[in-house]
Amino acid sequence: MDEFGPQMMMRKYWPLMVLSVGVLAIVAVGDAFGGEQLQTTLIEMLIRMIVVVAMQLFIGNSGVLSFGHIGFMCIGAYAAAWATCEPSWKQLMLTGLPEFLQSAQWPFPADIFMAGALAALVALLFGAVVIRLSGIAASIATFAFLAIINSVYSNWESVTAGTSSIIGIPTLGGPWPTVIFVLLTMLGGFLFQNSRYGLMLRASRDDDVAATACAVEVIRVRLIAFVVSAFFVGIGGGLYAHFLGVLTVDVFYLNLTFITLSMLVVGGVGSVSGAVIGVVAVTVVVEVLRSLEAGFAVGAAHFALPEGSQEIGLGLIMALILIFRPSGLTRSREIPWPFTTRSTTSASSQTPADDVAAAAPEPLKGAAE
Repeated sequence: MDEFGPQMMMRKYWPLMVLSVGVLAIVAVGDAFGGEQLQTTLIEMLIRMIVVVAMQLFIGNSGVLSFGHIGFMCIGAYAAAWATCEPSWKQLMLTGLPEFLQSAQWPFPADIFMAGALAALVALLFGAVVIRLSGIAASIATFAFLAIINSVYSNWESVTAGTSSIIGIPTLGGPWPTVIFVLLTMLGGFLFQNSRYGLMLRASRDDDVAATACAVEVIRVRLIAFVVSAFFVGIGGGLYAHFLGVLTVDVFYLNLTFITLSMLVVGGVGSVSGAVIGVVAVTVVVEVLRSLEAGFAVGAAHFALPEGSQEIGLGLIMALILIFRPSGLTRSREIPWPFTTRSTTSASSQTPADDVAAAAPEPLKGAAE
């Protein structure tokens, strides 16, 4: 069995390697041959990739549809803005900030991780209250959280500037700093998915009664996934603040919620590969529709789609995906291993029951034996 160890590890993390190479190739080509507009599109796509992969970490493994993750993105974005804005401006406009934020200007990597940490802390407090819910009740609770965050950040003028803008946020110089965080997020998603916590969470998704009977602490593993997911979404929010340069709370509401969820649904909720591929596919469609809205000339005639075609086209694509391929473009599966050997065949014959037994707590294993 030892001689197949490296090959089994390669097979296990093959989707991560393929996705990483694909993302690096897209960014390299776009950075080398694209103009400023393409680079802007690339950065936005990469940030959304972080958010959608982080959403998949919780939604795909738990089966709980969350409408509130963009609230964590808002928290992360404002945290990054507080940390990096010009101190003199903060002391004038954001008088409610604590002294350590008002008088300091944090470096770029530190503020991003602070954004993720603050989002994770809020997720821990919120999740401890509502994570016991499931189904439609949990989805409504997460939507209520999004509405609460939007209302608080719209009215807390001494800290968020209310409906006004926070200006002077340092902007990203190119797509490469964002790529590092994309790769870290994908690695986090794969590590969680292949951990015992990911397996137990998927067991609770498929049958929470049976999972509880197998000594799976459903609430605990859901909360862990919720907090980890919020951490990465907060990182995406911090990067989005640096991408925009000017921050308003209206950005983090229904439009962004709809497009990120549509990316996840189009690609496939059940896999990290689906999340990444969904972001790329929807970004391509949106950019094509956006260019068609701007119009094109054929001889002396000028043709253009009416305004709002992006939303209509995206809605039609989601409807078609749900009708003809409900599990998404990837069928909620990871990118398959292209080589078939006797070792991988024997490994693939392992049943889900064997996997659950492997991830079960030690007392349960002893009882099973």
